[in-house]
Amino acid sequence: MNKNLYVAAFVALLGPAMMGYTMAYTSPAIPDMESRELFKTTDQISWFGSLLAVGAIVGGPIAGFCVHNLGRKYAMMLCSLPFVVGYGLIASIDNLATLYTGRILTGIGTGMASLTTPVYIAELSRPDLRGMLVGGFQLFLCVGILLVNALGISLSYVWLAAVGCAISTLLGVLMMFMPETPHYCIMKHKMNKALSVLTLLRGGEYNVNHEYKDIADDIRSKSDDFQCKEFFKPNLYIPLVISVILMMFVQFSGINAVGFYTVTIFQKSSPSVDGNVAVVIVTAAQVVATIVSVLLIDRIGRKILLIMAGMGMCLSASAFGLYYKLTENTANGTSINDVNYTESTSIPPISSDLTWLSLTSVIVYTSSFSFAWGAVPLVVVSEILPTRAKGPASAIAITVAWLSAFVVTKEFFKMSVVMSDAGVFWFFGGVCLLSVIFVALCVPETKGRSLEEISKHFQRNLKRARAASSVGKSGGPPRGARGNIPGAQT
Repeated sequence: MNKNLYVAAFVALLGPAMMGYTMAYTSPAIPDMESRELFKTTDQISWFGSLLAVGAIVGGPIAGFCVHNLGRKYAMMLCSLPFVVGYGLIASIDNLATLYTGRILTGIGTGMASLTTPVYIAELSRPDLRGMLVGGFQLFLCVGILLVNALGISLSYVWLAAVGCAISTLLGVLMMFMPETPHYCIMKHKMNKALSVLTLLRGGEYNVNHEYKDIADDIRSKSDDFQCKEFFKPNLYIPLVISVILMMFVQFSGINAVGFYTVTIFQKSSPSVDGNVAVVIVTAAQVVATIVSVLLIDRIGRKILLIMAGMGMCLSASAFGLYYKLTENTANGTSINDVNYTESTSIPPISSDLTWLSLTSVIVYTSSFSFAWGAVPLVVVSEILPTRAKGPASAIAITVAWLSAFVVTKEFFKMSVVMSDAGVFWFFGGVCLLSVIFVALCVPETKGRSLEEISKHFQRNLKRARAASSVGKSGGPPRGARGNIPGAQT
């Protein structure tokens, strides 16, 4: 395989690295900001964290427009702009309004990167490598989280913002030298450029004509211009519904709530463990789990990984809920909702016999998420959505994902009051169980299939549904039909 593909994928994966860096920026930055009295109340702190999701909700549609109209490459380049401006504001001006504005802008960059990176890499890749390369999304996201937490030990929030500004600038500059995807070139009738990109990515010894023909035939089988009425066609709305539900399961599994408040959770559940050290341990476990996932995704398939990881998340979240239930009286009724908790708070130490349960549960939960649910849904979404509709359809899926993330992270503390700490994690465990059932019944296996074969899968399902409808209306098989209509293969 030509190294140019790996270089392009690596540069694009700086996008999710910036996502992870930005999502975890609050963990080391907020204590420094509080020491400088930039925040006066915990509500201001919670808004600073939650505004990331607000910006990401806006960033999704922007990225969808750019992907469809400007191209995958230029959409990737534009991702860096809100990161650079946002971190520049955070680093240079220290009033509350500017901090909020900077956080929203970095959120826009996060939303844009979450959409454009999987699309760009999926369309560059060969089927046998696509899962691994798109799966690198979660790996680089975890690397970004690990990087900002490691740097946060010694750097102020200003220098952390400066580093974020530098990395995002590097992303924009390097993407200038990367190729556009062959799919987008063919969509814009740039046939010679598409052939040259395929040759660059596959190597001179690879015969690109067959792959070029498959891509061109798939795109030409539709009308030239995408129209909104196509959302009502089953070959688009079925994969779109699958994509949206997958994105909702990702967020309502509770991963962002757990990730944003890991320190608080560990302070309450394991007072003897330094919360910042716990974050590094949890993130390191995520990196290891993601590496294993990337190596396996093209070998054992997407569905099996999702089912295995979903069960792991279900069991570990339920176990953490059981831990809280067993220790709820020990902490004098203190709950996760006590965001002002510090090590000096008068809370009786929790029995060391059960501390292992809290630590193990969170590590298994976050590692299981990274093993599949962090990356595989993005892989599936980038694969099952039709090429021509990928921009607007992906924008819908990503917008729903970030809207769900905002709801969960903003309401997490209220949920712990209404449902109790144990109830919150049992709720997350129940969502994870539902996600396993949904994947088993509704998500097609895409391992080893080209994007064109996956598109034809949904088109065949549409034709079979119409044939079945014709049988029902006429009372017999349609003219020319031979035997029973076979079920869709997954």
